Amino acid sequence: MLPPWLQIREHGVAIHLLVQPRASKNEVIGAQGDELKVRLTSPPVEGAANRLCCEFIAKKLGLAKSAVTLETGETSRHKRLFLPGVSATEVLAALTAPDQ
Repeated sequence: MLPPWLQIREHGVAIHLLVQPRASKNEVIGAQGDELKVRLTSPPVEGAANRLCCEFIAKKLGLAKSAVTLETGETSRHKRLFLPGVSATEVLAALTAPDQ
């Protein structure tokens, strides 16, 4: 069974995130309600947190930075990202594994 923050799509998956900007380090915290909580070092100004969010998730999954798309939440802490060409299993393994 998939967590509520993960949706399977035809050509990839979508993830629902709760983003905390201005954190001490970039990290995935874990599920919080129906979203996956992510802490980012960047401030939420001029799209900096959105760019870092996409780059951070892309790096965790081994995707190109340009492959990750911000679907909703441009001015909100609640975001939905689309990740093309990956499976739900790959996303779960990459985002729920403890950081090394």
